[in-house]
Amino acid sequence: MRGPRLRTLARANIRQRRGSFAAVFVAVFCAALLTCALGVLFESGIRGGVTPHRYAGADVVVGAAQALDVREDVDQPYVERALLPDTVTDELSGVPGVREAIADIGVPVTTDDGAALDAHGWSSAALAPYTLTAGREPAASDEVVVTGPGAPGDRITLRHGGIGDDYTVVGVASAPTAEPVDRPSSVFVSDARARALWPHGGHVAAVGLLADDGTVAAALADRVRDRLPGLDVRTYTGSARGDVEYLDAGAARSELMMLCGSFAGLAILIAMFVVSSTLSLSIQQRRREFALLRAMGATPGQVHRLIGSEVLLVAGAAALLGAGPGYALAQVLRAQFAEAGVLSSDFALAYSPVPAVIGVVLAVGTARIAAAVAARRPARLDPTEALRESAVEPASIGKGRLVTGVVFGAGGLATSLLPAVLPGPAALAGAGSSAVLLVISVALLGPLLVAGAVRRFGGPLRRSASPALVLAAANSGARARRLAAAITPLALAIAIGSVQLFTQDTVAAAADHQSRSGITADLVVTAPGGLAPGLVDRIAADPAVRAANPIARSQALFTTGGESPSTDPYPVQGIDPAATGSTLDLDVRDGDLGRLGDGTVALSTDAAFGTSARVGDTVPLRLGDGTLVTPTVVATYGRGLGFGDVTLPIAQVRAHTTTGLTDMLLVSAEPGRLDEARDAITAMGGVAVSDRAEFAAAGQEQRRTQAWVSIVALAVLLGYLAVAVVNTLVLATAERGREFALLRLVGASSRQVRGMMRAESVIVVTVAAVVGSVIALPPLAGVAAAVSGRPIPSVSPVVYALILGVTILLGLTAIAIPTRTAMRQDPVTAIGTRE
Repeated sequence: MRGPRLRTLARANIRQRRGSFAAVFVAVFCAALLTCALGVLFESGIRGGVTPHRYAGADVVVGAAQALDVREDVDQPYVERALLPDTVTDELSGVPGVREAIADIGVPVTTDDGAALDAHGWSSAALAPYTLTAGREPAASDEVVVTGPGAPGDRITLRHGGIGDDYTVVGVASAPTAEPVDRPSSVFVSDARARALWPHGGHVAAVGLLADDGTVAAALADRVRDRLPGLDVRTYTGSARGDVEYLDAGAARSELMMLCGSFAGLAILIAMFVVSSTLSLSIQQRRREFALLRAMGATPGQVHRLIGSEVLLVAGAAALLGAGPGYALAQVLRAQFAEAGVLSSDFALAYSPVPAVIGVVLAVGTARIAAAVAARRPARLDPTEALRESAVEPASIGKGRLVTGVVFGAGGLATSLLPAVLPGPAALAGAGSSAVLLVISVALLGPLLVAGAVRRFGGPLRRSASPALVLAAANSGARARRLAAAITPLALAIAIGSVQLFTQDTVAAAADHQSRSGITADLVVTAPGGLAPGLVDRIAADPAVRAANPIARSQALFTTGGESPSTDPYPVQGIDPAATGSTLDLDVRDGDLGRLGDGTVALSTDAAFGTSARVGDTVPLRLGDGTLVTPTVVATYGRGLGFGDVTLPIAQVRAHTTTGLTDMLLVSAEPGRLDEARDAITAMGGVAVSDRAEFAAAGQEQRRTQAWVSIVALAVLLGYLAVAVVNTLVLATAERGREFALLRLVGASSRQVRGMMRAESVIVVTVAAVVGSVIALPPLAGVAAAVSGRPIPSVSPVVYALILGVTILLGLTAIAIPTRTAMRQDPVTAIGTRE
C-alpha cells in the first residue's frame, strides 16, 4: 500500500470506527486546550503586565534592577523595592532631551476606616500627570491633596505604621485615567513631608523623565543607560512602565513563568499518558483487523503508516479545534490566580498565535509518538500469532514492559523516601513527584497486578450462585489488559488528587504546629501595612511590657556555584535577639542565637543543608532588595517552616524592605499585668492585639490562601483526568456490544448482563481506589517525615472521601451508560456488527 491508498484506507477506517476515534479525538482536544492555556500564561509572564497609571505621563522611567539575572533560567525577582541614589535625579536632568527629571518616593498610609493609600510628594504628581480640580498644592507638613472623595477644608487622619497624624485637605486632583480598582489610591503631601516619612534617606524609588518635544522615548532610554554606566539601572518605556510603578507586576511575571513551567511539565506528562493509553486501548480493540491485514501480506511498516495516518488525521483536527478554547481557559486560570494573590486583578495577559501553534504541535506530536508505540505489537507479530491474539487476549506482558514497570516503581519508591535522608524543598518536590512514577509503573504492570488480584480475591465471586458474579469474575481474569486500562486513569486521579491536596495540608499543619510552639510571647501586635519603629519603641517602653520583639518579614536569595548555578529563595525574618528569650523559641539545634548581631545570621536546618553551611561559615545572601551580604552563621534552628529559614537582626532586614516597617511585634507582659499591657497597647490606636493562639490561626489561613494556587492547578489536572476516565471507560465498555449480544443469545437475560457489568464496575473502582490510595501513601509519608519528623501525613477524611466518591461515581457512570446503550440493540443485529 502506497501513500494515497493508505490515506484513503485511513479515512475509511475513521468513518467506520467513529466511536474509537472519538475517544482519541477527545483526549487530543483536551491536551491541546490545556497546553495552549499554559502557553498563554507563560507568554504573559514574558510580555504581559499592568498598565501604568501614576507614571503614564513620563516618557521614560528609570529604576534599579528589580530582579537577579539568572543564567539560562527565569530571573529571580526581588520582593522589596531596589532603590536608586538620590543623586541620580540631578544627573539625569542633564541628559540631552530631558525636559525634567522627577524623583518619586512613596509610603503606605491608611485612613481611620482602614482604606489603604499611597502617599507621595506633590512634585511627582506631574508624572501621571495629576492636575488640580479644586484647591491648591500642599505646602505645610499637615496638608494633603486627595484623589478620591473629599473637598478643600476637610480634616482627615492618615496613619503610617500605626501612628496617626491629622491633615487638612487643601486640594483635589485627578489623572487622565481613573484610579486603579483594587489598588491603593494616591494622596499627595508636601515634598518635605514625604521625605520625612520615607525610611530610606539618600535614596529614591524611581526617577521619571519628561522628554523635550520631538524626543523619541527609546532613544532617550539609550542615552540614560550611557549616562549611568556605573549603576545597574533599568529603563522603562510604554507599557513596561507598569512594572516599575507596581512592584508586584514584575514579580508576578517571573512567578507566572516559574509556576507555568513547573505545572506544564506535570500537565504535559499526564496529557501524554492519557493520549497514549487511549490510543493503546483503541488499537488493542482493532487487533482482529490488524491480524487480517498481516495475514493478507501487509508489512509491519505499512501497519505503522496506516495507524500513523489515522492518528494524524484525527489528532490534527482535534488539536486545531482544541487550541482556540485554550485562550478562554487561560482567562479562567488568570482569574483564579488573581484570587490566590499570584497576579493582581489588573494584570493583563498577552495573546499571540505562538501558544496555539505550540499546543497543536505538542498534542499532535504526542499522539503520533503514542501511536508509534502502540502500533509496535500488532505490526511486529507473525500473521498466525496475530490471528490467535485477535481472539484471545495475551495473558502476559513483554519483558521490556515488565522491566520498565519495575524500574519506574523502584524510582517512585526511592524518590518518595528522599525526605527521610535529605532535608529541604528539593526532597519535598521529589516526594511529591514520585506519585507520577508509581502510576506509570502501575500502568505498565497493570495486567499482571490485576490478574493476580483477581486470582487472589476473585474466589468468592467464582463460587457465587449468581451467574452475573461468576461471569464478572471470569471476564476480569481473562481480560486483565482491558481491566487494567480502565483502572489506571481512576487510580491516577485518586493518587494525584490525594498527593497534591494532602501535601499542602501536611505542610500547613507542620507549619502551624511550629508557629504555635515557637511563639512564647503573651501578645502579638500588628497594624495595617506594618508598625513604625517609633510605635514599637512606645510599646516597649510601657511599664506593663516586659519584652517586645519586633519581627520583619522578607526574602533572601542564595545562589549555588558551579557551571550551572541555581538560585533558591528563602523566607527571612528580622528579630531582636535581646528580646527573643521570652518571646520566641526557634528550637536552636547548634550555636547561640544570642550572638546574632551585625554581620551574622541564623539558619534553619533546611537552609543550612541547602547552603552547605555550618556554624562559623559565611553565607552569601541577597536580601529582599538585591543587596549582597555575607554574614557568619552563629546558630541553626529547627522551626524554619513556621518562622522562615533565615534569621537576621531586625534593623538590617528593615533597612532593606520597601516600607521600612515591622510586620508584627511579639510582646511579653510583666507577671500579672497581661490585661494591663493589652489595654495600654490597644489604647494607642491603629493596632490590632491578639494572643498567640489567634495569631497562629491567622498564619494558618494565610498559608491556605497561598496553597490555593496548587489547588487551582490540581483542579485543572483533575478535570482533564475526569475526561480521561470517562473517555477510557466508555471506550472499553462500548466495544463489548457483540459480547453482550452473544451472552443474550445463549440464554442470559438483560438483567443478568447488566448485573455482570455492575459487578465488573465495582471490581474496577474498588481496585482503582485501593491502588490509587496505596500509590499516594509513600509520597505523603515522605513529605510528613520531612516536615514533622513522623511519617504520618495530615489527611482530611472528608476530602479523601470526596476524592474517592467523585472518582468512583465517574467510574460507575462511565461504565453503566454505554452498557445500557449497548443493551438496547437487538442481539441478532448486534452479533453481526464489526468488532
